[in-house]
Amino acid sequence: MTGPVGARTPVLVGVGTATGSGADEATDLMAAAVLAAAADAGVPGLASRADRIAVPQGTWSYPDPARLVAAAVGARGARTHLVEVGVPQQTLVSAALAAVAAGRSDVAVIVGGEAKARADAARRAGASAGETDQPGAVPDELHRRPGPVVDPVEVATGLWEPVVQYAMIDSALRAAEGASISAHRTEIDSLWSRFNRVAVSNPAAAFARPMSASEIGMPAPGNRLLAFPYNAWHATRWGVDQAAALLVCSAEAAERAGVPRDRWVFPLVGLESSHAVPLVRRAQPWRWPAMELLGRAAAAHVGRRLADVEVTEVYSCFPAAVRVQQRELELDPGGTPTVTGGMTFAGGPFNNFTYQALAAVVPRLRAEPGALGLVTTVSGLLTKPGIGVWGGTPPVRPALVADLADPAAATTGVRPAYDTLDAYAGPGKVAMYTVTPVDGVPARTVVVADTPDGVRAVATCDDPAVAQQAMSEELVGADAYLERGRFVPV
Repeated sequence: MTGPVGARTPVLVGVGTATGSGADEATDLMAAAVLAAAADAGVPGLASRADRIAVPQGTWSYPDPARLVAAAVGARGARTHLVEVGVPQQTLVSAALAAVAAGRSDVAVIVGGEAKARADAARRAGASAGETDQPGAVPDELHRRPGPVVDPVEVATGLWEPVVQYAMIDSALRAAEGASISAHRTEIDSLWSRFNRVAVSNPAAAFARPMSASEIGMPAPGNRLLAFPYNAWHATRWGVDQAAALLVCSAEAAERAGVPRDRWVFPLVGLESSHAVPLVRRAQPWRWPAMELLGRAAAAHVGRRLADVEVTEVYSCFPAAVRVQQRELELDPGGTPTVTGGMTFAGGPFNNFTYQALAAVVPRLRAEPGALGLVTTVSGLLTKPGIGVWGGTPPVRPALVADLADPAAATTGVRPAYDTLDAYAGPGKVAMYTVTPVDGVPARTVVVADTPDGVRAVATCDDPAVAQQAMSEELVGADAYLERGRFVPV
């Protein structure tokens, strides 16, 4: 059963992507993606009618990238938005939906892009790729992230690095489920090999070479250890030149522009939580209560289990992100929740993959209007989740668009943590850990430990023998002695 389409109903009418060849800078790719989205809508001139262009911050340094995009597509009157890293990618979509529904926008663009492969190639050649100067430029609106993403003690030990944090989370999940180290490695390698098979069939994938589970899981010169159990081919690959754009209109504006109805895709859910708890302070680091909360709300609104949604793309920066989401959203842990092949193999442009994912999901919903599409967002270090659910037919109820930060805070258990490395000396029990290399050799073990007084502490050990042992024998739950930032197993 479908509902009526009101004049202010937001509709996604166009999706577009662009891939660089090494010559284009990031804003060139963004503009190309916007033009592709307008062509996808069936109205190439629609790009010039954009009154709102929002861009998530990337690895580039443009002060107002949306202004350059607006000029390139002929939308010089568009209001520009720049959104800081740490604000969920879903936020830009939800804000556009809200602006259209409230009559503050008729044609809204969300676009992000990277030219990091271009920049990396220039750096290797001893040069600079260069970016268009914008002297004195400022966006019409700058959206800042609320609160810290990492804890000071995490920064002091290198625990702020994403691959280290996600490896930590995976160790905690492994221990919570009672899996052996060997079985755990087999599971994540198998999951990633399934993602790889999807990427092989995706013409837009940046790294589509077929890879077996054993090839992904075996450290090698081209697949170096990053943070146990992750090698390079377990990690998002953000050294790409990719961009993606979404065009959202009011139904009235879409009709007026002549966008065919078969291009319309309807938002059903746009949920997020801006509440963040640093990893070291999460009572159950293998859980993500905020994502579970969003998933339950989304399922209740669409009247369907998310496991039954026909087209699914979960954010896939590292295996832990996928594995935790599968459990919190009640997806099949043995499934393959991607249509792109994921961020390792399709390409993971920094702070932009959600739009690449949606650009891949939308054509499938148009081809099967009765189907639903689920796209999730991970912001920060498994901290601020986002969920979008889309359909090819008008919904019975208005889209559920909300920030569930307050209920997420109420359901997320928090532990106190020592703020500095030298604040604690005494016994502890390992809650999560990983091993990182020094000069390519596993040498440094990083642990987060629960102390008898209930306060978390972070510590490291630089003994290669301990590192080797921790890669074959479970360290979570083991006793250790911590001495002001250093630890030894007991």
